[in-house]
Amino acid sequence: MDQKVIAIRTRKTSFRWFVAGMIFVIYAIASADRANIGFAMPFIRKEFSMSNTEAGVVLSLFLWGYAIAQIPSGFATSRFGVRWLFTASMILTSLMTGMMGTAASAIALKIYRFVLGLAEGPLPIGIGATINSWFPVREKGTVSGLFLSAVKFGPVVVPPLCALIVSIWGWREIFLFFALPGILLAAIWFVLIPDRPAQSRFCSPAEQALIEETSATPTGSATSRPRDFRWLDRLIRARHLPRLHSNAEVFHSSNVWGCALGYSFQLGISNMLLAWIPTYLLTVKKFSVMGSGFVAAAPWVGAVIGNILGGLISDRVFAGRRKPGMLFSAAATAGMMVALLNAPADPIGYAIVLFLTGIFLSIGFSAYMAYPMALVDKPRYPVASALVNTGGQIGGACAPLAVGLLLDSYGWNYVFAFMAIGSLVSFAAVAIIEEPLNDS
Repeated sequence: MDQKVIAIRTRKTSFRWFVAGMIFVIYAIASADRANIGFAMPFIRKEFSMSNTEAGVVLSLFLWGYAIAQIPSGFATSRFGVRWLFTASMILTSLMTGMMGTAASAIALKIYRFVLGLAEGPLPIGIGATINSWFPVREKGTVSGLFLSAVKFGPVVVPPLCALIVSIWGWREIFLFFALPGILLAAIWFVLIPDRPAQSRFCSPAEQALIEETSATPTGSATSRPRDFRWLDRLIRARHLPRLHSNAEVFHSSNVWGCALGYSFQLGISNMLLAWIPTYLLTVKKFSVMGSGFVAAAPWVGAVIGNILGGLISDRVFAGRRKPGMLFSAAATAGMMVALLNAPADPIGYAIVLFLTGIFLSIGFSAYMAYPMALVDKPRYPVASALVNTGGQIGGACAPLAVGLLLDSYGWNYVFAFMAIGSLVSFAAVAIIEEPLNDS
């Protein structure tokens, strides 16, 4: 064996954090591939003479393709593993992003947008399975939060990059430039990151042993003394549950479906903010274009913080319990919908309220990914994750359309009331499900 390989295997490594960094970068690029159309849309509408309805269809087609791909991706990942499917998904996502810049008609644009959703669909399933295999119990929530923060990183960085590209070239070049990084990252992933740590020449036996730890706190650490969670466990219905070992058990699990329902409403609110808050700021709050751009970025800055913070709290404070963050997020988000409706029309003040909304909404997001890890065995996790993510994406696709219907018939008061009620439904769905105390 090569001496360098022997040296790597005999010392303690931290290669899993390289994996975590790749997860963040890859999904930040993927989120940019889906978010860049928002900046390009005014130019696209002008070139193809698209109505508001047609523009809405183009925006939502990605989400429907993404939702449709979840369950098949879960079965495929469970059957064939992550490496090949994940790499193929990244390459196809990049290719379809580039194709968006070549569209010669609105119909072609809609087809490419839908196929882009199908192509990107396997990515979150593969990332979830990778987190489940590559990280110990005490780090899974943290890395899940890091992954989900990448989704919110796109809306923060995409507008200035797109503005620069459009100012030099045009809207088509946005998609051509954004297509390039994914192909390079796909090659790096395929070469360096196998499905299991034991298959990696960069992951030492010491790190593999750490990854396989089932304790929520480091062995021998000052914090390894068990905390008394008896009162909390009664509140959140925590108990040791038999693991789900078959796809049939996963599909018949009320806990999995309850988690999916809760995620559906929470992701719907997130997409509502992404799709409609800029319009609200311009038409109702009467902010300037520049002011609206500044304020509209605030929830996504908060979301990056909230996702990471939520993962850390569920791992470090609640010892792997996921429901506390989910419940807090749902209740706090309902309150923030009321606050947004009644906040004064001051850009700085409103940006602060949106920033806090982003934090509170996102604190529970990583828990929706980590929750099934303790409920199902590792081979079945991709299927359970696919079900939860399908629920989320359906809610995410429906919410912007529901907002449009409410605005046409009623007004913004009803929109925010609808979102607050949806968050309370999410709270109820999560409250009913059980908290599995099985090792993740």
